[in-house]
Order: sequence, then structure tokens, then C-alpha cells
Amino acid sequence: MGLATDHEVCVILFLPGVGSTECSCGRNHFTCAVSPFGECTCIPAQWQCDGDNDCGDHSDEDGCMLPTCSPVDFHCDNGKCIRRSWVCDGDNDCEDDSDEQDCPPRECEEDEFHCQNGYCIRSLWHCDGDNDCGDNSDEHCEMRKCSDKEFRCSDGSCIAEHWYCDGDTDCKDGTDEENCPSHATTASCSSEEFQCAYGRCILDIYHCDGDDDCGDWSDESDCSSHQPCRSVEFMCSSGMCINAGWRCDGEYDCDDQSDEKNCTTSMCTADQFRCASGRCVRLSWRCDGEDDCADGSDEDGCEKTETPPCASDQFMCGNSRCIGQRKVCNDVHDCEDGTDEHPHQDCRPRSSEGNCNLNNGGCSQKCQMARGLVQCTCHTGYRLKDDGQSCEDVDECAEEGYCSQGCTNTEGGFQCWCVQGYELRPDKRSCKALGPEPVLLFANRIDIRQVLPHRSEYTLLLNNLENAIALDFHHNKELVFWSDVTLDRIMKANLNGSNVEEVVSTGLESPGGLAIDWIHDKLYWTDSGTSRIEVANLDGTHRKVLLWQSMEKPRAIALHPIEGKIYWTDWGNTPRIEYANMDGSNRRIIADTHLFWPNGLTIDYASRRIYWVDAKHHVIERADFDGQNRKAVISQGLPHPFAITVFEDSLYWTDWHTKSINSANKFTGKNQEIIRNKLHFPMDIHTLHPQRQPAGGQNRCGNSNGGCSHLCLPGNKTYTCACPTGFKKVDNYNCAQSLDKFLLFARRTDIRRISFDTEDMSDVVIKLADVRNAVALDWDASDGYIYWTDVTTDSINRALWDGSKQEVVVDTSLESPAGLAIDWVTHKLYWTDAGTDRIEVSNANGSMRTVLIWENLDRPRDIVVDPIGGLMYWTDWGSNPKIERAGMDASNRVVIISTNLTWPNGLAIDYQTQRLYWADAGMKTIEFGNFDGSDRQTLISSQLPHPFGLTLHEDKIYWTDWHSKSIQSADKLTGLDRATLVENLENLMDIHMFHRHRSSVRTPCAVNNGGCSHLCLLAPAPKGSSCACPTGINLQLDGKTCAHGMSSFLIFARRTDIRMVSLDIPYYADVVLAVNGSMKNTIAIGVDPKEGEVYWSDSTLKKISRANINGTGHEDIISTGLMTTDGLAVDSLGRKIYWTDTGTNRIEAANLDGSMRKVLVWQNLDSPRAIALYHEMGYMYWTDWGEHAKLERSGMDGSDRVILISNNLGWPNGLAIDKASSQLLWADAHTERIEVSDLNGSNRRILVSPVQHPYGLTLLGPHIYWTDWQSRSIQRADKTTGANPITVRSNLPGLMDIQAVDRERPLGFNKCGRRNGGCSHLCLPRPNGTSCACPTGILLKPDGRTCDNSPETYLLFSNRVSVRRISLDTSDHTDVHVPVPELHNVISLDYDSVEGKLYYTDVSLDVIRRANLDGSGMETVISQGLKTTDGLAVDWVARNMYWTDTGGNTIEVARLDGSARKVLINNSLDEPRAIAVFPSKGYLFWTDWGHIAKIERAYLDGSDRKVLINTDLGWPNGLTLDYDTRRIFWVDAHLDRIESSDLNGNLRQVLVSPLSHPFALTQQDRWIYWTDWQTKSIQRVDKHNGRNKETVLANVEGLMDIIVVSPQRQSGTNHCGVNNGGCTHLCFAKTNSFVCACPDEPDDRPCSTISGFVPVAPGGGGGGSSSTRAPKNPKLPTEKPQQGPPVVNCTDKSLSVEGCIESNVVTAPHAEGLHISYVIGGALTILAILVLIAAFIIYRHKKSKFADPGVSNLTYSNPSYRTSTQEVKIETAQKPPIYNQLRYKKEGACDNNYTKEKIRIVEGVCLLSGEELYWEDLKQLKVCRGGGLHACMRTDTVSLQASSASLDDGETEQLLQEEQSECSSINTAPATTPLRHASTHLPDTGWGPNRKPSTESEV
Repeated sequence: MGLATDHEVCVILFLPGVGSTECSCGRNHFTCAVSPFGECTCIPAQWQCDGDNDCGDHSDEDGCMLPTCSPVDFHCDNGKCIRRSWVCDGDNDCEDDSDEQDCPPRECEEDEFHCQNGYCIRSLWHCDGDNDCGDNSDEHCEMRKCSDKEFRCSDGSCIAEHWYCDGDTDCKDGTDEENCPSHATTASCSSEEFQCAYGRCILDIYHCDGDDDCGDWSDESDCSSHQPCRSVEFMCSSGMCINAGWRCDGEYDCDDQSDEKNCTTSMCTADQFRCASGRCVRLSWRCDGEDDCADGSDEDGCEKTETPPCASDQFMCGNSRCIGQRKVCNDVHDCEDGTDEHPHQDCRPRSSEGNCNLNNGGCSQKCQMARGLVQCTCHTGYRLKDDGQSCEDVDECAEEGYCSQGCTNTEGGFQCWCVQGYELRPDKRSCKALGPEPVLLFANRIDIRQVLPHRSEYTLLLNNLENAIALDFHHNKELVFWSDVTLDRIMKANLNGSNVEEVVSTGLESPGGLAIDWIHDKLYWTDSGTSRIEVANLDGTHRKVLLWQSMEKPRAIALHPIEGKIYWTDWGNTPRIEYANMDGSNRRIIADTHLFWPNGLTIDYASRRIYWVDAKHHVIERADFDGQNRKAVISQGLPHPFAITVFEDSLYWTDWHTKSINSANKFTGKNQEIIRNKLHFPMDIHTLHPQRQPAGGQNRCGNSNGGCSHLCLPGNKTYTCACPTGFKKVDNYNCAQSLDKFLLFARRTDIRRISFDTEDMSDVVIKLADVRNAVALDWDASDGYIYWTDVTTDSINRALWDGSKQEVVVDTSLESPAGLAIDWVTHKLYWTDAGTDRIEVSNANGSMRTVLIWENLDRPRDIVVDPIGGLMYWTDWGSNPKIERAGMDASNRVVIISTNLTWPNGLAIDYQTQRLYWADAGMKTIEFGNFDGSDRQTLISSQLPHPFGLTLHEDKIYWTDWHSKSIQSADKLTGLDRATLVENLENLMDIHMFHRHRSSVRTPCAVNNGGCSHLCLLAPAPKGSSCACPTGINLQLDGKTCAHGMSSFLIFARRTDIRMVSLDIPYYADVVLAVNGSMKNTIAIGVDPKEGEVYWSDSTLKKISRANINGTGHEDIISTGLMTTDGLAVDSLGRKIYWTDTGTNRIEAANLDGSMRKVLVWQNLDSPRAIALYHEMGYMYWTDWGEHAKLERSGMDGSDRVILISNNLGWPNGLAIDKASSQLLWADAHTERIEVSDLNGSNRRILVSPVQHPYGLTLLGPHIYWTDWQSRSIQRADKTTGANPITVRSNLPGLMDIQAVDRERPLGFNKCGRRNGGCSHLCLPRPNGTSCACPTGILLKPDGRTCDNSPETYLLFSNRVSVRRISLDTSDHTDVHVPVPELHNVISLDYDSVEGKLYYTDVSLDVIRRANLDGSGMETVISQGLKTTDGLAVDWVARNMYWTDTGGNTIEVARLDGSARKVLINNSLDEPRAIAVFPSKGYLFWTDWGHIAKIERAYLDGSDRKVLINTDLGWPNGLTLDYDTRRIFWVDAHLDRIESSDLNGNLRQVLVSPLSHPFALTQQDRWIYWTDWQTKSIQRVDKHNGRNKETVLANVEGLMDIIVVSPQRQSGTNHCGVNNGGCTHLCFAKTNSFVCACPDEPDDRPCSTISGFVPVAPGGGGGGSSSTRAPKNPKLPTEKPQQGPPVVNCTDKSLSVEGCIESNVVTAPHAEGLHISYVIGGALTILAILVLIAAFIIYRHKKSKFADPGVSNLTYSNPSYRTSTQEVKIETAQKPPIYNQLRYKKEGACDNNYTKEKIRIVEGVCLLSGEELYWEDLKQLKVCRGGGLHACMRTDTVSLQASSASLDDGETEQLLQEEQSECSSINTAPATTPLRHASTHLPDTGWGPNRKPSTESEV
């Protein structure tokens, strides 16, 4: 290389494998760095470090230390020297900004934050997550605390708690998925779910449905029945559809890369270049210097430009050399060709001796010396002109991104500005949005999340979604909207995640984009499945297809409502981005080149630009609103961008491939960062911020919706009124109210219409509920109804054409209703049923249904009627396909076509040409012929893969096709002009054109219904019409009227309905008994042929009901005391009903209206089932399928009971008597036989065997009929031989009892017919006559004929929801319901024998009520101020009632009518429960089961209070008095025993122990009766010795109080017995005296405490005068009360009324003023009371504090009984130390009995839930551990979230187990045990109003 040249380029080619090549230049030369192209540059050595870029890469200037600057100069960091005066002048003179660093800061204002770099920013911006200072010094903030529902990542950010260990990385650092239990991540899916490849569970129905529901297509792989892709698409192996052009383009577009497998030749298009790898890239990218192919092949073989172009601060010589810019015009020929100097350059003459001190060196702005030469420079904002001296302004605004939003250029500078809603940041260039911190809202398929872009905050908004794709928000209304492509719905919710609602739920296929118009409140969305853009109101109403033409696959959508514009992307075959006005007008394409997969789209409202992402080109681009100035912002590092949003100066986008959210600068694409990665599947994204929905625009529609009747849509400047899809506009503002003409078609799961009133022909789903499998359709324009059949629900339905007024028309006895036709003239409904092979007709509302054709039908399909000709036509595609015709009354049936048919489907009638058209899916043709089948011609025979539905209108024929999934039309005469109306619709069924021009005809049926009593059917001429009767009823001889009903028929129960099959007609068709009222589980059935009534029992509703055979007159006749009524028989002769009950094991009888009910048989029954009566013989027979199955007989009064058959029986279900041949028949489902014997059980033989599972059995005429559970059918056989079995009806699940009825047969002779057999009540047949009987519990009088109306002595008991009676006069002890209305939770009872009224407390309603025993006269006597009324006692002498209130800890009294109410005792009561009175002694007794359990006594006025018993007591629940022996009896539910003592508490003895869990007790005669919760029974023992224990009644849930009503019980009298003792209000008897008392609240009657003294009403007289003066100290006729409220004398007129009310104390007359002594006395009294209370509290506190430690080990609770739907608490109470010993003994025996702990909890559950909790389930529990006792102190309360219906057995069991496991971990009580019990007060378990805290611990 020669050294002569000053400036050389040496090109050294790189050799493969050789390292970096050195260049060596000659002496006196400097070697520049090697260029990227491998070239070397040499420059003269003196050019190094001259401040000029000669190498082009600054390598000659790097690391130079220029000579030190002169003292007047400043030395820049890059070595440059500038004038010292230029430092800190705001100009970047050094070019590295070093002259502007560390300048003194400017002062910040008060409301500003001082950045470390000297900037000032708003204080508000400090710690808002945004780097406003530029050096991030405003964001050094403390981390926020995570809430208790959040998990803290180790980087300090917070995530939702349940994201911890969910298999998804939610923390940026992944700490939420560290140290997880191994099983946590692999969730297994349920049987109804499909597991995606990555573990998520989706519903199984989404597997292989053609939708990517998993998000990775794993639910669509390995599917044979894929929804195929469109013709222009390629289907990946995973099932995903991609553009066909992407196959073999070298890029993996399928998730499974199957689009690049088996590729042979290049598939690149003309405008693409094929890389060596096979990938296709744009042709324009070839030789652009960038490696686009990733293997460099697009840059191979490119022409190398000789020399690289020069750098920006270099000059290019004529010989293409590059020199530093400063060497131009320096009088030295630096370019060898001299092109850098004059004359080639316009060099100004330079005075080489120039000096900056002289005239500023001639420079207009800045001058500096370099190597003795003058060098001019310019201030920032200017650039040097060509003359080298003067400066010109730089237009900064021309440079994009210089300002964030607005830019104004000024001389020497510029000004940035921001649009409304933004503020300039301190850098004076970028804009910050005003308002809250921005939040990124993104859809993640299974949820919607929020992330704060500037920090790691990450929260969940909505979860448990199926497949959320697109979303948007409405900031003002705080709503979020999203689309779900799995559910095909658009949903909305509040921005806080509440109130999720459906907005659009029909007619969506793939709603991939949605956008909110926040100004006009509209919702816009794209659907790539239907290829439409639609709009609706925010609630989904007034939905309209806005754009549908030339749409392929619209995806992203964005709105600019301020300008009235809508923008969208379409990634179909010709991908494009378009915009239109928001009313659909003025549509324009803004980009359609270089687009492939335009996914995301967003609008930058401030900068007036749109941004979009292209997932195939891996690029983010932007353009102006009109598509101008298009530019790629980012084209690197975008594997699969999906959605994009913009905020301030940043773009944010989601990427499917990296599963992340990323951001970058929107101008440059630089500063890329990952906001969040490892997401589940990020889809759409939006910035949630008010500035993303700026408020600037005006609502063009104004307040009144622009005067539009429906939609008001904004346009460019104005607005347009628009109508919902299919509705035409009547004028500029209003839409038509209805449609005139539309095509109606069924699509299995929906029914749609295509309006012909408008041009868009869009299909709209009619809003209908529960359409499962719609097949056939028809319509009736006169009332606007559309009708359809559903072959899944087997029903015929109708609704108005808009979807309203939907109702089921026919839903019984249908199996496959595939054809439907409306006779619009007489409004009849005709249908075919391919399951039952029938054609039926009914009125349009489904009434008067009858079978028209039942013979010789194979598989009838479509049916059409011709009311004009009176004919109907139907297709039959059975084994001999045919088309038949008959009159519409089924007359003149004839086959019209039977050849060349395979699957004749749709039929249609053309009235104009008098032709019948049909489609044949087997022959693949549409044909037509005349009405008689002649002149048959083929209309269309090509391209008809599978035609199904067919209809005609005007000159066109329309049909649906299953295979092509389309609706097509053609000319009906020629078959030409074929057009497709809709395509890509699966499951297309029937089709009809709805219009309003059907011809009306005059028919005979129009006049007086054609004279018919029921149905008038059209018929062909000459007849014109004929009459018909409902199914099963015969037409009478006149041919007009129908019989009154079926005369002989089968009637059977089917659990939820009762059906009849007529035997009068030649076919078997079942008809449903149309009863108003529901049936849940109808089992037994009986018929009274005389009155034509049917009786049935329902074991779920626990009722026996009846109705007329036509369904009217439904009533319940027995609704109490039933459990499982398996058998029922009607004695139509004797007018009685008999039934068996397997639950109660009784056989009962009653009158047909349910009155005079009597138990006939109650002993030795195990499971009685079928029952049959033989009135004439006086016998009843029944089967019993218990442990020892048997067949028994007795008289119909229960006498003379004998077992007829007891061997070889299993489940004897059905029973029938053949009176004609005196035989007994029964069906046994276990032995699978029907057997027969004579009436005594002998001569037994098998009639039919085997039968599968017979249940009901009946006979009529020569046949027996039975129902069979297994074959779900009714069978018939000969009754004598069992031969000739046939199936009467099949396919009837749930068959139960069956009866055959012949109403024509004479009934016979009623034995009790004359004067009811002489009986006052019941007359019952028996073998040798009749007997009189009384209702249950009542004894027959000695005359053997008459009865009393009620028993003499009986028990009354309550079980929460009922009060029942058990007579003690008879031995059967059957409980009879007392018909008291409105019982909710009855606890306590008493009876007043004087007036015969029952008194009871209801703690659910908090009332005391009374009623007569016949249920009449119910009234509430106390309704206010009750909390928990546990005990109630009636003083039948003084006519008072007493009650305890455990909630208020009081004992109160009132008159029996509730008046004169008074609190008797309200101190020293803890938990008062049971209460009893002894009027003749004047005593009141009560029990208290509080902290210290006790039984107390006082006089009836509350005085002389005395504790009778307070030792050795647990929970004294029940209390009763034996008035004869003068003893008190009580039950102790804790010590489980019954005890007694005398009236003073002495002579105490245990009567019976142990018991399970006794609650209440009473005494009668020599017996003590009690209720027991655990055994759920009422039991009794001898009161003297505790022996002869027996169960009176078993198996009753929720037993509560029990009392005896007896003439002997309420006897005796006292002073108050006559005239209320002369008292005005309350009279209280004592042992030998009585007291008068006044109520606490005075009533309108003056009250006196003096017997016989009736005071005058206060008022009246003036001043102090009074007619009667009271003595100063009235002497009360009583002893002085010891305790309790003093009795008051309020008689003195001169007393103020308040004195009487307030003090309730015996008062002296007022003096002039209050005497000071009264004041002092009062104060001292109050003080003394307070001291006493304090002492008491301290005493009790200490007592509990130092309780024996053994006690704290085990506590039980005595529950209260309120039921509540809120929280239920079971309380724990401590027992005093006395019982330690006892309890140890009891618990020590660790046998398998229930431990107390279990009982405690269950008792609470029982009391509180009122549900059926079985003790059996407790047996699952572990019995006490070891022999010791449970270390279990629950200071807490068990809180059961128990609604009254939510605790089932399993839950209880679980609760109990949890309780035990909790117990084991708690050993001793805390040191300070609360006063009475734990943190809640026991009895008031949260049902009543909140009480103030009553103890120190509660406070």
C-alpha cells in the first residue's frame, strides 16, 4: 500500500475462522477502527484529536485529551473547550451536556417536590409510580403494606392470596410458586371437565367444539369431528385455523408448527423473498442491510456500495472520501480532488488573522479560536448557515417526538404544550396525564387482572371466567365489559368486580374485539365468526348489525366518539384497517398493504394517531387517522403481539408467545421493558385512566336520545337514528314496532330470524329460554306467535315473534315431535311424533289434544296443512319412505308418493300453483308435484348435500342444508337464481317465512264451533268439517258432542304427574291429569268412580290430595301426620278413604274429605304398602314388605286381623281383589312374580313369571294391568291364565301405583247407607255387619254408637312447627295434629281448661299466642319486648299467665289476654327456663340453668323468693307439679335424670337415671311423661318408683314442651277465683291471702292495689282537690314483699301520672317541691346499689377465675332453640366444681355411648337448625380418647353457618369431627375465664335485637 496518499481506504476481506483483522496504515497516518463491513480507513496523523470526526465513527477523536483550555475557558468532559460564560446558560455547548451539570438549583414552590437533579415537580406526582424527575428521585418511596388477603412477594409487591401456589407465576421474582406442596400445582379435573395441557380445567362440552378454549388448542387436538376451517384457511393439527397462504412460508404460525411440516416447494408470493430456511419475508427487505431471514440469506449477494456513506458530521468529497465537516473551507485540500475548498464550495473569504476579540470574529452568535483560527458556533436552537458565520433557527417541531403532544416553534427555541387533561412535565417536553395512577387492565382468558405499569402492584379484578378475550371499560360509570369466546357472550361488571351480568348472550360466534363509546353510552363489538360489527346500548338492548358487507374476520376495534369515528382491523384474506363513522356511514380503508395479522388497535387521542400490531409481521406500526404518515415503531423482538394500548408516551402490548405485557416509547420504540411476564394467557389490554376516555366531546344525541325511538348513533358532525337489526325506519326518527316479513329458522339450541324488511339480511337470535334441540317450526301471524318443537325436552312451545310470552304448549306423552303445522284458520296445532308414531292435533294453546292417526306410521317427519282445501300432508321416512295425505280430520287417508324416496324431509305448499314441494336428503333433490302426487318433477338436483327444512314465499323457495351449513334460495319454478342467505351455521333445522298475508277462508267451524262440543276440525269438501273429542273420550252418536269423560280407563301415578289411558278407544294414549298444583313424589292412587274424583298421596309433600278427573277442584284432604303413604284405597260405597303409612307404620281411615280420621291398625306393622278393600265382605287386605314380608287381612274397622300369607314373599308391591272370581292377586318385585290365591290365602298359584319389577297392580274385565319400574312400562295380561302379555304404554320412567276404573259398572250396596249405620261419627264395615268408631284418641261411649268431640285426658306437645295431641283415653297413643296456624318455632305450651284455649310461645316470631284446639280464634297476646320465651304457665284461677324470658333474664306476668303486663322478677336470674304455678297454694316455681343452676319458688306476686335446690343440678330444663302428692318434678338434661322433691325442696329423690337427653316433662295420674331429644321420643315412667318405663311415641323431630290436659289437672281455687279478688288489674294469690297489683305501663283504666276499691280516672277535678284522699301510708293487705318490684298504689288523684308511671313505688302526695331529704336519700340508695353490683361482679369474676382447674376441662352447653338463617352459635357454659366428681364417674366409662361432647354440639345443631339430623350419623365419630375425659375447654363458641335448611347429616358429622379435633389442641382455659360464659351471652344466640353487653367480659 503506497504511503503517498493522505487518506486511504484499505479493504481487507475477512476470512472465515480468522479473528479480527488488523489494519496497518503507514507512518504519519492514523488507523481508524474497522467498520462493520470489514473495511479500514487511514487518515493523516495530524487529523487525530482535532475535534473533527474524520473516521466517521469518531474513533480518531476518542480518548483525546485536548490541550488544556485557557483560564477563561471551561473544559468539557469530552475534552472540548468552551467559554466559561456559556456554563449554566441552558445551552448544551459541550455537546455532552457537561456544561449544564451541577448548576445551582432553582427554588421550588411550596406545593412542589424537589428532584435530586434540580427539577421541580408537583407534590402530587411524588410516589405515583411515574419517573417524573427523570432521575427517578421522586419514586424512592416506602412499599405499601399488603392486606391480609394478599401475599407479599420478596420484591415487596402484593398479589392476591389465592394466587399463591396456583401453578401460575404471579410475582415477578416467582416467589409465589416457591416451596409449594407438590400436590398443590396439579389440580385434577372433575368428571364433567376436560384438562388442558397445562393443567387448567374447562367444561367437557368445550372439548372438540372448534373453539380454542384452553388457549393452547389442547382441547381441540385429537378431535375427529373438527369444525372444518373455511376454504381459504389451513387447519393446523391442533385444530386452529390459519390463513392458507401461511402454509409453508417458513414461519411457524400454528401452535404445533404443523403448517411447516411436509413442505416441498416454496409457497412465497410474488411480493415475497424466500430465505434459505424456507421462510418468506417481504421483497422490500432484500438487501436493506438488515438480517430479516435470521440466516443472512436476504443480504447475501447484494451489490456492495463502494464506500459506506459518510456520517452526519462528515463531508463527502467528490472522490467519495469522507473528511471531518470542519475541514471544509479551511484553505487546505483535504480531499485530494479539492472538492472541499473554493471554487467547489461556497467558501467565504476568511481572515486568517481573524480574532474573536475583534468584532466577535465576524460570528453572529458564538465565536471560539481553534489552532489560531476563528470558529463560529450557534446557541442551542440555531444552526450555522453555509456562510460559516451567521445562524438560523432550527425547527424542532419538525422532529417527531421532540414534544410529547403539541409543539410550537419559536425563534431560537420551541414550546411544547399539552392537550386538555395533561400537564407539561419539568423537562418541558413530555406531558403527564392528570388524575389517578394509570392501571393496565388486561384479559387473561381465565380472569381479568390489573397491573400498575410503574410498580409491581398486581391485583385480580374478576376470576373464574371461561375464556375472556376482548375487554373495555366505561370510566364514568365504573364498568368493565368483556367478551367470552367459550360462552359466546359479552359480559359486564363493576370495576370493583361486583355485579357480573350478561349483556349480549345470543348470536355471537367469536366476539374478538369490543369498544365502549363513553360519550353516547354504546357498546360496539366485532365478531369474526359472523363477520359483522354490531352496536347496542350498554345493557345490550336495541342491538344492531352496523357493518356486514365485505367483512371477513374483523378483530380489533377502537372508537373516537369525540370525532364520531370507529376504527377496526380485519385479518381475513385481504387484511386491512378501516374506519367509518359510528353510524356506519362513510367507510374508508386506511391501510391494506403490508398487513397480515393486524391484531391490536388503539387510538392516541392526544397525538391524533392510531397504533396497531401485526402478529405475523411482528411489527407495531402507527399512522395518522387517515392512514397517512404510516411508520413502523417497533419491528424487532415481537414474537406474537396481540393487543395494544397507549398512555402518555408509552405503548403497552400483550404477547401470546412470551405470555407477557411489554412497554416501549411510542415515538422511537426504544426503552422496551417487560411489565409482567409468565402470565396465563394475556389477551386484550387497556389503560384504565380517565384520559383514555377524555371528556372533551359533546354528546351529539343530547338528553332526549336525539329524538330517536331506538338507537341514536353519532356521525361525523351530527347523528343518525338507527333501528335494531331487521327493523325498518318509518321516518327519520322512528322505527317500525314489528317486522312484516322474516325468515324463521331453527338451529337446535336457538331460533333465529332474518328480516326481509331491511337490506342487511343479518340473522338475529330470538331471545328464548331453554331451547335445547329445536327442530320443527311454524307461526301464526294473527296473534304473532311462533311455535317450535324441542326433541330433547320433548315439548311443543310457543312465544311471540320477539321472544316474549314464552310458554310450553304440550310437554307430555311426546317422544320425538319432529313435525309441526299451524291451521291458522281455526287456530289448531298439528304435529307428528316419530317416537310414538302418531299424528296429533290440539288447540293452539295445547288444550283439547287428540290423536288423529296412530296406525301404519313408521317415522313421520314433516307435516303441512292446507286449511283452504282441508287437507294435511306428511312425510314418513321409515322403512318404506312415503308422502301421505289425509283430511285435516284424518279422513280419506291416501299415499300420494312412495317411489324414489329415501329421507323425505321438508314439505311446503304453493297455493298459487297448487303444488306440493318436498326435499329429500337421501336423494339430494328438491322436487314438486300436484296435490295428488301426479306430475312429479325435480326442481334442483345438484349441490344439495343434505337438505332438511323447506319453505316457499312469493316466487322463491328457501331451504336449510345440514352439510353445507347454509340457508339457500332459488326460483321456485325453475330452480335457477340460487343464492346463499347465510352460511357457516351448524345444526340448521326447519325454516319458514313469517308474513302477514296468509289467505283467510270461511269455514263451517267459524260458526258456533261447527256445532261441536269440543274440537272442530277442517275436512275436505263436501263435508267441510267434522267434530272430534279429546284423547280417550268417545264422540256420541250425534257426531257433535263428546262424552263427559272416559268411562273405562287406567289411571296411574308417575311421581310428578298422574296420567290416564282410556280403554274406550282403539289405541292406548296417556293423558295427563291437569291439576293446578305441584306433585313431587306421587306414589299411591285411588279413584271414586261415583263422584269421578281421583285421590293420591305424595310422600315428599307428605299429603293426600284429590281432584276431579278433569283436573279441577284440587284440594289437600290430609296434610299432617303423614310420612310415606305407600298404599291408598277408596271405599266408594262407604265413602271412606283408607291408607297405609310405611313411615309411621299405621293403617288409617277417614271420610273422603279427610275428616274423622282414625288409626285402625298400629301394632306389629313393619312396612305396610298396598291396600285393597272388599266393602261387601267387610274386609281390607294389605301387604307388608318389612323384614318378614306378609299379606294380611282384617275387618274394615281393624278387627279380626289375620295373616293370610307369610312365606315366599319378598317385596309384595301391588295388590288387587278380583270380586268376580273371589280371588286375591299380588305382584312381588323380589320373586318377580304375579301370584293369585283365594280370599283366605289358600290355593296359591303363580299367574305371570318372570316379571321384571312390578309395582302397581289392578284388574278390569278379563285383564290384569301392572306397572313395571325396570321396563318403565304398563303391561297387560289375561287375569285367569296370565297369558297374552302386551305392553300398553312404554317409555314412562317413574311409574308407581295404577288403578283400573269402569265408571259404567254399578257400585253395589252401602252397608252404612241408612242413617250412617246409626253412628255419630264413623261407620265402618266388618265381615258380619258394621261397627261404629270414633276419630283417633276418642273413646266410643257405652252406647256403642256415639262419640265425644275430643278426648277427656290427653297430652299436648310441640315440635317447633306443630302442636300435637296424644289421647290417654285410648291405648294406641297416636299423635294427632292440632290445627293451629302459623307455627314457626314453638317452644313452650300451657292450656287453660276454663276457656279451652292453648297458650304457646314462638321464639321465631318472639310472641306469645293463644288459640282454640280446633285451630280457630288464634290471637297474639304478647308481641312486644320478648327475647327468648322459654317457659310459660297459666294460672287458671286468677286468669293470669307467667313466663320466663331467658334473653331478658326476667319473669313476667300478664292477664290471659295480654293486658296488665308486669315484670315480677328481674334480678339474680341467669338463665330462667321452665316455670309452673300452684294456684291453690299461691306458689310460683321456676328453674334457672345459668352459671349456678337452681330451682326457685316465690309467691305468685314474686315475693318471698326462695332457692329450693341449688346443689347437684346441671341443666334443669323441664319442671312440673304433682298437685295430688304436692311434689315438684324436674328433668336435668346435663345429669340426664328426672328428680322430685316436696314443695320446699326437701325429700329430694332421683326418679329415673340415666336418660338420654330429657327436655320437658309433665304428670298425669300415676305417670310422669317427658320428651327426649336424643331418642326423639315421648316416654313415661311410674311417678312413684320410676319403673315401667315405656315409649309413648317414637321418631319425632324437634320435640319441645309437653303438658297434660285433664279435668283433674286444673282444679282448686283461691282468693282470686271470685271476681278477680276485687282487683282492678292483677290479682296474685298467696298461701292464705292475696295481693292486687298494677301493670308496669298504665292502661286506660285506673288501677288500684286495694281490693274492691275502684279509683276515679285522674284528671277531672281542679288543683289539689280530690274526691277521695288516700291514707298517707296505705296498709297493703299483704305481708311486706321481700324482693321484686314493690306493688304500687296509684289511686291518688293529686299525684301526677308520671309519679305513678316512673317510680312504681308507693308514693306520698307531692309537697310544694321536692324535699332535699328525698334527693339525698335517692342518691344514697343509688350509690348503695352500685356498690352492691360492683361487689357482686368482683365476687363472680374471682369465683370463675379461681374455679377448680378440673372444671375447666370439660364444658357442655344447654342450647337455646331459636332457628335463624344467620349465624348460629352454640354456647359453652362452665359448671360449678360440685359436679367434677360426678362427671368423672360418668365419662370414665368409655363405652360406645354418645359422649357428652357430641351431644352438646348436636343438641345445639338440632335446636338451631330444625332440620332432620339423625343421631345415627354420630356413630361415625371417634369415642372419647382413652378412659379419661376430653381435654376440651371451648371458651369460644362454635359458630355454625346454618341456615334452617343447610345442615344435612354429612355436614353435622363433619362439624362434630372438626369440633373434636379442635378440642384436642386446647388444654386449659385462659387465666381469666369470662364471667358467665364465653364471649357471647348464651341463650340469646344472635336472633333477637342486639343486647347491650351484660357482663364485664362483654364490655
